Amino acid sequence: MAQRLRAEPEKVKQREAIVEHPFGTIKRSMDQGYFLTRGVGNVRAEMSLTMLAYNMKRVMALMTIEQLLTALTG
Repeated sequence: MAQRLRAEPEKVKQREAIVEHPFGTIKRSMDQGYFLTRGVGNVRAEMSLTMLAYNMKRVMALMTIEQLLTALTG
């Protein structure tokens, strides 16, 4: 793994830019640094709700209400 990372450092930077940002936003801005529930099923449900909220915030930041309604109605 370390050898692959040294061979292609641009992929590490791309991953940091694409993947790490949502998790940092969720942990810091949405105050979700830890799970409030116990058990795999409950944690899965909590994570699903958190990701849904994150995705909704992103859509609202990127689209106007008119664009969103047009996309929803087809």
